[in-house]
Amino acid sequence: MIGRIAGRIDYRATDHVLIDVRGVGYLVYCSERTLSSMPGVGEHVALYTDLLVREDILQLFGFTTLVEKEWHRLLMSVQGVGAKASLAILGALGPDGVGRAIALGDWNSVTAAKGIGAKTGQRVVNELKDKAPSVMAMGAAPAPVLDDAEDEVIERAPRVAAPVPAGVPNRGAQAEALSALTNLGYSPGEAASAVARAAGEAQDAATPELIRLSLKLLAPKG
Repeated sequence: MIGRIAGRIDYRATDHVLIDVRGVGYLVYCSERTLSSMPGVGEHVALYTDLLVREDILQLFGFTTLVEKEWHRLLMSVQGVGAKASLAILGALGPDGVGRAIALGDWNSVTAAKGIGAKTGQRVVNELKDKAPSVMAMGAAPAPVLDDAEDEVIERAPRVAAPVPAGVPNRGAQAEALSALTNLGYSPGEAASAVARAAGEAQDAATPELIRLSLKLLAPKG
């Protein structure tokens, strides 16, 4: 399975790019958000990839981070969500937006994606709410770009979470808060929802503050 690809962009289309890897061109389909973040024709790019295998087709889908790739795989596990719909959701919300919508049970945000109706949005939230915490806790470092001498296709994607780059919200604190809440007995879905809301209210909060705010949100009302 092709898990990562790096090379020169030969051309760009509305939903895919052609990447030249040592003379071999790979068509890679991406979300609008991913395409907009990529460099121009002639520049080098690196993407994590997922290979879709069917009887009549082989398609590569590209992602700038492992988090985005993992959300794509999970979204496609939901009934009624194929590759095109998954890319539409990721293009509309981005990986962080998908995680936040699912953690908060906000299925209406999912319907912002083209072609996604209310029933599908509800299924996405209901079926993935307990899987969201582990993905939200992953790092989001982009795939490193290699030069011409190092262009390569790696047959297996890395399994470990990458370091958190500068400018990304405090994922470390969120991951630690999620772990703490689940250790206290809260379900993954409850914990993810509370931490997502707390992080939205206090984006720079350290772990203790996130835990405190999350517990306050989880406290019985009345």
